[in-house]
Amino acid sequence: MSNKQSNVPGLKSNWKQFSLLVLINAFVGGMVGLERTILPEIAETDFGIAARSAIFSFIVVFGITKALSNYFAGRFAQQYGRKKMLIVGWLFGLPVPFILMYAPDWNWIVAANVLLGINQGLAWSANVIMKIDLAGEKDRGLAMGLNEFAGYLAVAVVAFLTGWVATEIGLRPYPFYLGILLAILGLLMSIIWVRDTAPFVSYEADNSTFEHKKKNLFMEVSFRDRNMQSVSQAGMMTNFKDGMAWGAFPIFLATAGLTMTQIGIVVAVYPAFWGILQIATGKLSDYTGRKQMLWAGMAVQGISLLIFPFLEQFYTFIIFAALLGTGTAMVYPTFLAAIADLTHPKDRAESIGVFRLWRDGGYAIGAIFSGVIADLYDINLAITLTGILALFSGLWIAFRMNRLNKPVVDKFD
Repeated sequence: MSNKQSNVPGLKSNWKQFSLLVLINAFVGGMVGLERTILPEIAETDFGIAARSAIFSFIVVFGITKALSNYFAGRFAQQYGRKKMLIVGWLFGLPVPFILMYAPDWNWIVAANVLLGINQGLAWSANVIMKIDLAGEKDRGLAMGLNEFAGYLAVAVVAFLTGWVATEIGLRPYPFYLGILLAILGLLMSIIWVRDTAPFVSYEADNSTFEHKKKNLFMEVSFRDRNMQSVSQAGMMTNFKDGMAWGAFPIFLATAGLTMTQIGIVVAVYPAFWGILQIATGKLSDYTGRKQMLWAGMAVQGISLLIFPFLEQFYTFIIFAALLGTGTAMVYPTFLAAIADLTHPKDRAESIGVFRLWRDGGYAIGAIFSGVIADLYDINLAITLTGILALFSGLWIAFRMNRLNKPVVDKFD
């Protein structure tokens, strides 16, 4: 096989490297799962923090740091290489579980989330970009479904495990031992076995019909291109919702009388459905079109949140957490595939970085919004207002995205 042929994108021909990246992304997602269930409880139990806005501070810091790291990962991946971004991301993740285990006050927890945000921004972004490079256009939605499936299923599994360990043994340090293993394995596998995908980008660029813009990509993705603008606002709203759920759900469920183990199950069901279903939804968007999957997914999320505050029984929380995860699964891989569809291969890394800047900025905005509303009024109102905003975001996509006079027109019809 010639060198040029070996660099041809396609899942079948590159399945070994692609599968390795899927596994590594599961480790990246697991790092977030460490905090998902028990950090709000640690805030109240270990540090005596009662204000919702203060508890949500760790999510705000995480969201801002991750958003900025996404942007710089996108910009630097083309210049310095995807693999280097992945390795640097893991180096920032290594100290996180140790800080969470032994933090003497809440400021250390917030500092850990700065490092976690950089870890997620660099490692996850590099992983996403490499998978898109390897997959090619034909299976781009499936590739993103597999990527997000691995990451968010790992979030769910680790969120459940930490909740269970916290119930059986204690809040600290035992739930965080798993994080040490994830960080070490992720770093070593990235260094030893991952290959950079720059040759695949060069091959695809030779066959691209898109203009290589080279500059002003931030404005293009954020404002000028109505399709990418629509995707970016919906991405931000989806993680706005997730920033709210991350901080509010454990508190809301505890108020409803659920045990820590039950809270862990509900909190895990949401990203589990989000993760598992993305294999199907990602591939489905290759056939149905990105636009249809996006507006419908935002609607499902909004409706789920509007009903959530009225629930009382453990099993009903599980059902609607699953529905919320389903709506998220419909949009998450579709976002990334849509941005990749709309850009030249050599603009891809930075364009995805810009999108992920907006998307993960939603964590911070959602956490601030929810914390303030919860302090001034209550958690229920924070959940309800987030549901209304998600519905508006879906309407934005339905009316703003349009047909394109481009090779990917069928994906947006």
